[in-house]
Amino acid sequence: MDAQVRAAVEMYTEDWIIAHRRYQHLSAAYNPITTETQRERQKGLTRQVFEQDASGDERSGPEDSDDPRHSSGSLDDTPRSSGASGIFDLRNLAADSLLPSLLERVAPEDVDRRNEALRRQHRPRALLALYPAPDEDEAVERCNRPEPPREHFGQRILVKCLSLKFEIEIEPIFGILALYDVREKKKISENFYFDLNSDSMKGLLRAHITHPAISTLARSAIFSVTYPSPDIFLVIKLEKVLQQGDISECCEPYMVMKEADTAKNKEKLEKLRLAAEQFCNRLGRYRMPFAWTAVHLANIVSSAGQPDRDSDSEGERRPAWTDRRRRGPQDRTSSGDDACSFSGFRPATLTVTNFFKQEAERLSDEDLFKFLADMRRPTSLLRRLRPVTAQLKIDISPAPENPHFCLSPELLHVKPYPDPRGRPTKEILEFPAREVYAPHTSYRSLLYVYPHSLNFSSRQGSVRNLAVRVQYMAGEDPSQALPVIFGKSSCSEFTREAFTPVVYHNKSPEFYEEFKLRLPACVTENHHLLFTFYHVSCQPRPGTALETPVGFTWIPLLQHGRLRTGPFCLPVSVDQPPPSYSVLTPDVALPGMRWVDGHKGVFSVELTAVSSVHPQDPHLDKFFTLVHVLEEGAFPFRLKDAVLSEGTVEQELRASLAALRLASPEPLVAFSHHVLDKLVRLVVRPPVIGGQIVNLGRGAFEAMAHVVSLVHRSLEGAQDTRGHCPLLAAYVYYAFRLPGTEPSLPGGAPPVMVQPATLARGPGRPASLYLARSKSISSSNPDLAVAPGSVDDEVSRILASKAIDRSSSRTSSCLESSSSSPPTTQPRPTVQKLLHEELALQWVVSGSAVREAVLQHAWFFFQLMVKSMTLHLLLGQKLDTPRKLRFPGRFLDDIAALVGSVGLEVITRIHKDAELAERLNASLAFFLSDLLSLVDRGFVFSLVRALYKQVATRLQSAPNPAVLLTLRMDFTRILCSHEHYVTLNLPCCPLSPPASPSPSVSSTASQSSTFSSQAPDPKVISMFELSGPFRQQHFLAGLLLTELALAMEPEAEGASLLHKKAICAVHSLLCSHDADPRYAEATVKARVAELYLPLLSLARDTLPRLHDFAEGPGQRSRLASMLDSDTEGEGDVGGTINPSVAMAIAGGPLAPGSRASISQGPATAARSGYALSAESSRTLLVCALWVLKNAEPALLQRWAADLTLPQLGRVLDLLYLCLAAFEYKGKKAFERINSLTFKKSLDMKARLEEAILGTIGARQEMVRRSRERSPFGNQENVRWRKSVTHWRQTSDRVDKTKDEMEHEALVDGNLATEASLVVLDTLEIIVQSLRAGFLACQTVMLSEARESILGAVLKVVLYSLGSAQSALFLQHGLATQRALVSKFPELLFEEDTELCADLCLRLLRHCGSRISAIRTHASASLYLLMRQNFEIGNNFARVKMQVTMSLSSLVGTTQNFSEEHLRRSLKTILTYAEEDVGLRDSTFAEQVQDLMFNLHMILTDTVKMKEHQEDPEMLIDLMYRIARGYQGSPDLRLTWLQNMAGKHAELGNHAEAAQCMVHAAALVAEYLALLEDSRHLPVGCVSFQNISSNVLEESAISDDILSPDEEGFCSGKHFTEMGLVGLLEQAAVYFTMGGLYEAVNEVYKTLIPILEAHRDYKKLAAVHGKLQEAFTKIMHQSSGWERVFGTYFRVGFYGARFGDLDEQEFVYKEPSITKLAEISHRLEEFYTERFGEDVVEIIKDSNPVDKTKLDPQKAYIQITYVEPHFDTYELKDRVTYFDRNYGLRTFLFCTPFTPDGRAHGELPEQHKRKTLLSTAHAFPYIKTRIRVCHREETVLTPVEVAIEDMQKKTRELAFATEQDPPDAKMLQMVLQGSVGPTVNQGPLEVAQVFLAEIPEDPKLFRHHNKLRLCFKDFCKKCEDALRKNKALIGPDQKEYHRELERNYSRLREALQPLLTQRLPQLLAPNTAGLRNSLNRASFRKTDL
Repeated sequence: MDAQVRAAVEMYTEDWIIAHRRYQHLSAAYNPITTETQRERQKGLTRQVFEQDASGDERSGPEDSDDPRHSSGSLDDTPRSSGASGIFDLRNLAADSLLPSLLERVAPEDVDRRNEALRRQHRPRALLALYPAPDEDEAVERCNRPEPPREHFGQRILVKCLSLKFEIEIEPIFGILALYDVREKKKISENFYFDLNSDSMKGLLRAHITHPAISTLARSAIFSVTYPSPDIFLVIKLEKVLQQGDISECCEPYMVMKEADTAKNKEKLEKLRLAAEQFCNRLGRYRMPFAWTAVHLANIVSSAGQPDRDSDSEGERRPAWTDRRRRGPQDRTSSGDDACSFSGFRPATLTVTNFFKQEAERLSDEDLFKFLADMRRPTSLLRRLRPVTAQLKIDISPAPENPHFCLSPELLHVKPYPDPRGRPTKEILEFPAREVYAPHTSYRSLLYVYPHSLNFSSRQGSVRNLAVRVQYMAGEDPSQALPVIFGKSSCSEFTREAFTPVVYHNKSPEFYEEFKLRLPACVTENHHLLFTFYHVSCQPRPGTALETPVGFTWIPLLQHGRLRTGPFCLPVSVDQPPPSYSVLTPDVALPGMRWVDGHKGVFSVELTAVSSVHPQDPHLDKFFTLVHVLEEGAFPFRLKDAVLSEGTVEQELRASLAALRLASPEPLVAFSHHVLDKLVRLVVRPPVIGGQIVNLGRGAFEAMAHVVSLVHRSLEGAQDTRGHCPLLAAYVYYAFRLPGTEPSLPGGAPPVMVQPATLARGPGRPASLYLARSKSISSSNPDLAVAPGSVDDEVSRILASKAIDRSSSRTSSCLESSSSSPPTTQPRPTVQKLLHEELALQWVVSGSAVREAVLQHAWFFFQLMVKSMTLHLLLGQKLDTPRKLRFPGRFLDDIAALVGSVGLEVITRIHKDAELAERLNASLAFFLSDLLSLVDRGFVFSLVRALYKQVATRLQSAPNPAVLLTLRMDFTRILCSHEHYVTLNLPCCPLSPPASPSPSVSSTASQSSTFSSQAPDPKVISMFELSGPFRQQHFLAGLLLTELALAMEPEAEGASLLHKKAICAVHSLLCSHDADPRYAEATVKARVAELYLPLLSLARDTLPRLHDFAEGPGQRSRLASMLDSDTEGEGDVGGTINPSVAMAIAGGPLAPGSRASISQGPATAARSGYALSAESSRTLLVCALWVLKNAEPALLQRWAADLTLPQLGRVLDLLYLCLAAFEYKGKKAFERINSLTFKKSLDMKARLEEAILGTIGARQEMVRRSRERSPFGNQENVRWRKSVTHWRQTSDRVDKTKDEMEHEALVDGNLATEASLVVLDTLEIIVQSLRAGFLACQTVMLSEARESILGAVLKVVLYSLGSAQSALFLQHGLATQRALVSKFPELLFEEDTELCADLCLRLLRHCGSRISAIRTHASASLYLLMRQNFEIGNNFARVKMQVTMSLSSLVGTTQNFSEEHLRRSLKTILTYAEEDVGLRDSTFAEQVQDLMFNLHMILTDTVKMKEHQEDPEMLIDLMYRIARGYQGSPDLRLTWLQNMAGKHAELGNHAEAAQCMVHAAALVAEYLALLEDSRHLPVGCVSFQNISSNVLEESAISDDILSPDEEGFCSGKHFTEMGLVGLLEQAAVYFTMGGLYEAVNEVYKTLIPILEAHRDYKKLAAVHGKLQEAFTKIMHQSSGWERVFGTYFRVGFYGARFGDLDEQEFVYKEPSITKLAEISHRLEEFYTERFGEDVVEIIKDSNPVDKTKLDPQKAYIQITYVEPHFDTYELKDRVTYFDRNYGLRTFLFCTPFTPDGRAHGELPEQHKRKTLLSTAHAFPYIKTRIRVCHREETVLTPVEVAIEDMQKKTRELAFATEQDPPDAKMLQMVLQGSVGPTVNQGPLEVAQVFLAEIPEDPKLFRHHNKLRLCFKDFCKKCEDALRKNKALIGPDQKEYHRELERNYSRLREALQPLLTQRLPQLLAPNTAGLRNSLNRASFRKTDL
């Protein structure tokens, strides 16, 4: 067998060697944690029950039974209305279940143990399975196994031919299908021949057809299209048996006759049938062209409708590079508009009815392309032709994935092939329109022969019906024709000869025929194609033969050992060729031969080979030939025209190696495996020439570099995210093997023992390799027709034993390498070098040009080296040798040099070619990671250390250190993704603390830690810090955490990106530990967690820069702040990274300038730095929680004991933050916002900032992102593709399904619960460490410290109880809280009240929970709290007080508060008290009972409040009443005042809210005044009178009610000076919001002395600043129009329906500019809803209401607008607009009437009633409606009404005249109304009615005179106004002004006589009896 063929066959059939590392699949690289895998692991989570989710379900309680709206709250003054009934209610309620062991007295340690055991139950194993998967974008370590090499296919279409029917059936018709691409003008598939004739028609050809082979009966074909385009046609050609007459004549009957006329044409048909039968008998072996048609595929695909199918999204993970190839380079050329896909359309069945008859002159492909192009035009010439009508039915559908009964183009069976007898489907070979870059994977050697045309026009004799016969000759004897020509349809599988169709009477015919031949394995010099030309006589004439040979020509198949292909134009000889013609070409004029047309070329033919044996590229051919010659050693040898001897072959070979780079890309890629194999062989086995070893290592290495580059370049579009070419990756992984080694292990070796990697300290070898053998099992053996004994037998046998199995293509089974068999072949002894050693050596010594090429694709060489090393160890049985001895020292030196130089390249190129640097960096990291499995770990670690040093030295001078750090981060991440990362870190370290604590060295040392009695254990400390010992012991973990520490550096640039990268790396590693079955055991996981202990210190020190999840200011006071104050400097350095350590990590200074120390001591404010994003903060916190969850509790306890006070404080802060960060958001939240999109946008924002600030080159970022995510590779030069944004569209769909949201809520609930439980566990550990410490030392200072820490612990517990938590957590949280209180009661009862108050509030809230389990635990906690308080002092006043206050504030503030459930809890507490045996004899039970009933009362009031939830006035009244009820307990009154303030603020009543605060402050001031007499404090309420006259009601506190020193009274935080300051400040804020700036000043007047006394200058500065603002605002808004303070209405209620409101009158304060209609509508609507339709009536007038006339069934409301009223003396003080709107008690409204009852009448009878109302309190008050307590009315006579009217008019005139700036319009309006002649009841009429006659009644003289003076004044003002107007008007208004003046003159003349007469009596002295009727004393008093 030919060496090339043998090599090819070996290559395609030998087994691959695949090296797996046993645990490799567990590494993060191969087992990525993705959203999908997380989803999988989240299955089976239990749903956590949350209060906020439960609230919707069980709304209705017994209270809702009767509708509360129909009753009205009664306003009696005592809040204790329902006393007796309340007690009764509580007695009859059912209690919740009791906690069984609650009342037992148990030692605290036992309680702790029991709690802990309960907490440990049913906990999820993996915390991180509940957290979103790590960001895919950051997963640099991600690797996929390359897809195995497999045959290339495009998009596959299945075409089934169903039936062919003509109008007449007279003869057999044969079909040919093929695809043509019009644009490329290329036939893009081979022919498919089909035969749909009926059996009777086939019978006509019986004589010519032997038994047809089943492969020729196929009726369906699978076409492959690599480059789909809209220009592809499926062309169908029909042929029939040759007959006399040209094509048109033969078509005529088909065009003329119709099936319908069968009877009519019976005779004609019979005649035709007979003729056809004769022709079939005689000419059955010849065909003639008949008709053709074409189907435009794009139409089928598009009209069949594209069903919805995802564009290749990430979801369908099949990145077979063959798949990707399809979108490879071809996408670059096909522009968007003709993007066309043939995969996934709906199957279509077509019926083709029109065929065009073939034209003898236009049979060539060129003509066909013209026709096809024409077909696409709307006015096709073809349409005008008469068609041949027929019906051809075909099915077109996308081909299935693994079709059954499929034959390959070589007619081999493709699995699955269930039954050899089934009718097959043929795969049709594709001739792609453009290059396809894919390596050959199977043996294929086909030759296609295309005769194009023949010109016999000059040939003499009868040569008209010409047929060409083709034969493949193995020699010159006619019997040597080989059966290698594939049969067409219904014939034998292979034939020895084939003919072209005949064109009747045509001397120069054109052909469209395609002959397909199978090339024999060994093509020799005398193999040739023989063409014989025949004249066929159609008419049987006696004496003429059927066929006459009229010419011969031939083509020798080999030339210089290369296959001849391409177009030929051959001369044709008339005579039979002479002997030994076959070695020459017909172009050689042989003597004595006659040629047609004088030896000119008359026959044009083309040969195409599709072969995986013959490269058909001169450079490759030469290379292979030379290599094979050397292998066989057959010299001398002929190459082309030169003869090579041993002397010249070396030079030729070197030249050939250098010339490989010139090979054309397509064959180079196709034969890439062969080429690389040969090059490897040349390196490893240098050829021996003439006894000399020729070292070709360097040349071969260079050639390899160039080949790899070329392959990369050809496949650029198909590269994966890391820039690897999948084809080369697959080569290394599957196809590469060390030459001459068999994949079986050398003889008789024992099976490789694989030791599991455990965490034992033994010398176990965890990394082990096993070898996969791949064998394919044959499923059928197609009968291959082969000439017996030919070389083909061998090839066929080899191939047949491998039926093509595409699914697993040679990796059908992976066997672990325990079996072994002896080697089968003994290779020739040669010099054997080791590939990896050579590669390393050549790389190190390579020249710059080659080195550049190698660096571009360094990954390939690294992977090749690794596989070579692996195989070397495996096949050389060296896996058991110690690592240090596995490889020679010089090789390791080379590797060290290589790694160093590549590392340097990375650093130097980062700014020039960032993308390459990133790729190199990753390749290097993967290489080192692989080395960890193969060589001595110490050696690898030394390389890593060296690389780190390189980066560190570079960092100092780098312009952009962030980029380098990013690279190093990626490097570390890849290194840490090793599957034995944990083992490599030596987790079972001697670093762990000794079992017994070492005795204290000296007691002074103990001060550095907070509580431990002995000196802190340095070993423990070093485990928790990034210390030198830690980093030596745990090398990789040290690197990772150091990177994290550096990224967290406050000054690190590019911070957000670095934060994200570093945190993500740790997160991803922890995730992989969680998912790793090796670490599932808790003890093992605790060991793993030890590697991450420093993470806790890191998180603690980063605390100030973490995102603050506890929303709202003041919500989260940092706990640590109270601990930091005194001990700031004391030994806090332990908490941060020691500067010298930092130096060691970085291997030098960290970066420019003085970055040497990472932190200068404590985390002070200066370390604010760059804040972390919310996402990064959450991830860092979840990592810290992971460590806390999995670490050994005893170890954590030791650590906590050794921390300093500030450090411990910060740890608690951290826990607090964890609770806030993972708080459950509730299902609603998931429906509201899709957090993912939000997160991504934040991320993008951060990225954008990075790019703008230039920390990372924008271009490089873009390029990298597009490369990473785009499934299209990077073929386009666009920055973004809209269709393929680089994060996964799937996760960003905003419209999640209900199930998805349910699932998210489920996971979030579990995460929140687990996070909180971990925090709880940690708090318990801290408390235990504190206890242990306390028992040992009891100095005063330490006990103080301990209290502050305990307080902080309790605060965290309280926060956890206050946030949204699941029932499960609350049970444990409350248990911990009970344990804490029982251990340290003094914490709550002796110290700060705050904690007690908070605790009571939280417990009460949970007592009202809808979930019974929570209530059970909360009531137990509350009961124990009271009991403990009682036991301390026989009185639990403090808890009583706090509980009552808490209930009050709970009631006041919580909306969805369930009093029904709270009642049950109260009953449960009562039950505990009754059952508590221990306290039977004390008053405890009684006191509890009192408290419970008291709480029950408050609840009852609350129910009422709930009823009035919709009625703000009533609600505030109720709150007011409850507050009044607490006059005796200041704490509670204060609470309710604050509740009211909150409610007012909510409603927007800021003035009222401020008043509540002022009242509260006054209350506190009263209390403080009782305690001590301080100059700077206000003297009780009196001091607040200036702010509000109402405040005095707070002075009701007297000594008999309250003794200041009684325990539990006034113990809230507000009853202190600072509390007072807080209340006042709040009042000032509310006043400011309400625009009452003058009041702000008054508040601060009280506040400033206190602040001055405290020397609080900071606050004083702020206060004066605020004062300045207030005064400035007053100045700017002096006129008052800008501030509108309120509108007042009198509202009267009449009717029994109103209950206690009946006949009550109120003044309502409404928001400014409220119209009467608005309040009227509001009240009417509100009461209508309450009392029902048609019950409420609004009284429209403001006359006194007569109750007797009202309908008793109805409810009446009278609403009147009222204005504030001031007496004249008051107006002297109330100067400003503010004065006239503040402190209002008197209001006025006027009602016009006439004696006869109408409201308005003529002037002489128009009276007016003025009503003055006085309220009980001054507005603004703590309520918005105040009762009217006094009312008086005055009636004005008509003349008095007239006086008032005139005074008003005069005032208006004066105002308009004096206005500044003047307003001409307003002035003219007022003037027009005053002097206009037509004014009805105007001034003139008034004067004529009242001044015309002097009244008789002397009492009226004074009024008469007053009116006269008013008119005088009025005239004067009119004159002023006119004068002013004249000055203001423009020329256009002059006429108007004259008119006004004329009118004024008339008015004055008319008035003149009336004003001049004088009253005689006025001249006389005043009589004593005359009473001034305008005096207030004359009012009729009507007191209420």
